[in-house]
Amino acid sequence: MTTTRSPMRPGAVTWARANLFSTWYNALLTVVFIALGILAILAVIGWFRDADFTIVRVNLALFMVGRYPRAELWRVALAMLALGGGLGIAAGIIGAGARQKAEAAGLAVRSTSVRAILRRIWPLLLVVVVLLAITTTITPTLITLGAAALFMLGYIAGRFLPLSLKTWRWLAVMLVIGDGYIYLSAVRWDQWGGLLTNVFVTILGIALAFPFGLLLALARRSSFPAFRLLSVSYIELIRGVPLITLLLLGIYVIGFFLPEGLRPGDLTRVLIAIVAFECAYIAEVVRGGLQSVPSGQTEGAQAVGLSPLRVTQKVVLPQSLRNSIPAMVGQFISLFKDTSLLTIVGIPELLSASGLANTQPDFLGQELYRVTLPFVGLLFWAGSYMMSRESRRLERRLGVGER
Repeated sequence: MTTTRSPMRPGAVTWARANLFSTWYNALLTVVFIALGILAILAVIGWFRDADFTIVRVNLALFMVGRYPRAELWRVALAMLALGGGLGIAAGIIGAGARQKAEAAGLAVRSTSVRAILRRIWPLLLVVVVLLAITTTITPTLITLGAAALFMLGYIAGRFLPLSLKTWRWLAVMLVIGDGYIYLSAVRWDQWGGLLTNVFVTILGIALAFPFGLLLALARRSSFPAFRLLSVSYIELIRGVPLITLLLLGIYVIGFFLPEGLRPGDLTRVLIAIVAFECAYIAEVVRGGLQSVPSGQTEGAQAVGLSPLRVTQKVVLPQSLRNSIPAMVGQFISLFKDTSLLTIVGIPELLSASGLANTQPDFLGQELYRVTLPFVGLLFWAGSYMMSRESRRLERRLGVGER
């Protein structure tokens, strides 16, 4: 009886010889980059061994929430718990929806393993571990464990409780709205700071800029010359101006156009400038997605009697937005990092918290920016990397670039 063997995968030595040492210059580059990698790892280990994290440990609340009133920090804790439950419900809804679609199509339902979940959120877990390792009280640990527990309960509820997906979507939306209300009900935006401000400006900037950018992209492709001219003029004007210029204009100019009683605070003015800036870039991203849709799709939809509005809504926009995911997420990541510019206009965000900590009398002259700046960089990297990973996962699910 003969048995057939599956072709064996090449071993490590064979793979290295074919990919890393195939020619003399490939071997030289491999050795150089291995040496540089070892030196970098040794430098990081040495920095971590010699670093004094006291400045971060003492000012952890300053880095996270800035000037947020310490007597009102229970609102932040409650909002984190509500956010954990809301995200759990949303994850359960998405999982249940995918399961129902797979069962309806007769496909095998794949269960999400714990390893797969950890692989998706490990940057967030790394930040949580670092924060809990340097904190001086047990309260952050309890809040983190409570948010994780509510996430798991919300995930189970979203997947298995006998309620319709539509009902759970509304419950998730209500939790998110309630989460924001906890922040906004008693503490003014101008009293916020730290990472809280960066995350808030990023989320609200994306939520407000996306619909305006979508309208600008559609107007730029409109058959009405007036709409097209206004859209092109706005997009080209805003894209030709640096963001810091618009931030300065927002801080110092917006107030001149409004009466005394209606002048918004500094953070609101900054949000107006960021939304005006981002919607121009989002419009160009969406326009590229619109151009990627074959003309035959539009012609076929018109042939079956769909109105121009229905053609755009049902045929063109879904495909164009799917094709725009990589560039769109790249723009969102850029916005998250650009929120560090708020320190130039006097908004107390994460980077300015680092500067304030270094100017405290207890830490003057110690060059502790070598500790605070890597800590700030870790937080920005974790947020950006999480968005990038979720973007690639969404691309794979939607088949971007494959069909």
